[in-house]
Amino acid sequence: MNMELSGRRKPTPEKSQLAPDEDHELEPSLGIGLNAAIVAVSDNEPVALVVRGDPDSIGATDVLPFGPFNPREHRTLESGLRAWVQDQTGLDLGYAEQLYTFADRGRHADAGATPNIVSIGYLALTQAVGHHGLTNGLWRSWYQYFPWEDWRRGRPEIIARDIEPRLKAWADKPVPGTSTQPSIARGDRARICFGLNGTAWDEEKVLERFELLYEAGLADEALRDGRPSAAEWTDRPKLGLPMQSDHRRILATAISRTRAKIKYRPVVFELMPDEFTLYELQKTVEAILGPHLHKQNFRRLVEGAGLVEPTGEVKTRTGGRPAKLFRFRREVLLERPAPGVRVSAPPSRS
Repeated sequence: MNMELSGRRKPTPEKSQLAPDEDHELEPSLGIGLNAAIVAVSDNEPVALVVRGDPDSIGATDVLPFGPFNPREHRTLESGLRAWVQDQTGLDLGYAEQLYTFADRGRHADAGATPNIVSIGYLALTQAVGHHGLTNGLWRSWYQYFPWEDWRRGRPEIIARDIEPRLKAWADKPVPGTSTQPSIARGDRARICFGLNGTAWDEEKVLERFELLYEAGLADEALRDGRPSAAEWTDRPKLGLPMQSDHRRILATAISRTRAKIKYRPVVFELMPDEFTLYELQKTVEAILGPHLHKQNFRRLVEGAGLVEPTGEVKTRTGGRPAKLFRFRREVLLERPAPGVRVSAPPSRS
C-alpha cells in the first residue's frame, strides 16, 4: 500500500537536525534524537508513517519522523517526540511507548562525523490512516521494506529465490581473520532466522533477520555504509526498499515489538475502530503477524479469552450476510495479567 499526502514541511537528514545552539562555541560530541515508528493498519495492510528527504547514495528517501530532544523546550522525551511528529506530519499521536535506544557509532555512512547521534526510538499505534489529521507524510506497507515477512499467502518466494542461496553462499565463506568468531555459525543463524531446512519460522525475529542480511552485505544499507561484505556481491538482489540512516533497523525493531506484544497485551485494539467484526479483527492480526490464521480457531480464541463482547449491532456487507459487531472488552485488563491474542504461526515449509 502506498498513500502519499502532500505538505509543506520537507524532512531534513537526521544528523543535520541536531545542530548545536548558536551560543555554543564547540560542537557537542553527542546529540539526542527521537524517532517514531508509527504503525497502523489500512485495508488489511500494516503501514508505517514515513517522511521523505532527498535521495541518498543508494536512492533511499524514506525516513521515520525524527527530531532532536531539546530540554529547554521539551519537559520529557515523549513530549519532545509528540511535538516533532506533529510538526513534521500534523499527526497527534495516541498510544506510544519507548522502543529502544540506538547508539552505535556507525549508524551513519559517515561514521566519523560529529556529533554522534543517540536516537531513542518510540513505537506508536494508531487508527489515524488517510488524511486523518496528516499534513505531510506517506503511509507505506511495512512489507515493502521487509517482503520476506509477509506469509499471508504462504512462504514468500523471495526467501527461496533470492535470500536462501545467497545466505548459504555467505555462510560457506571463511570468516575474516579480524572478525570475532560468533557463538553460532553463520549457517545455523541463517537456518534459525529464516526457517530453513525445516526449522520453524519465528515471526518475532524481524530484527534478527534484517541484521543478518545487513551483515551478509545483502541489504542496500550495507553497501551505502561501506561494509566489506556488500562489495563482495556481484549479483546482490533488491531485498525491499532501503531507508536512510538506520531507520529500517528501527522499523524492524518496532515490528518485532508489535508482533510480540499483541500476544500478551491487547494492543491490537489500538489499531481497531471502537466497533468491528471478528473478520476485521482477524485480518488486522494477520496483517501484523504475517501468516494466515484459521477462521474458526481464531474466533474461539478471542471469544473464549473474553477479549471482545458483542454490541448487539450488525454490519451489512455487500453480497454477504450481516456480520455481528464487537468491541474490546476492557474488563479483561482487570481479570488477567496477560490478555493478548495468543495465536501461533503455521510451520515453516522450506
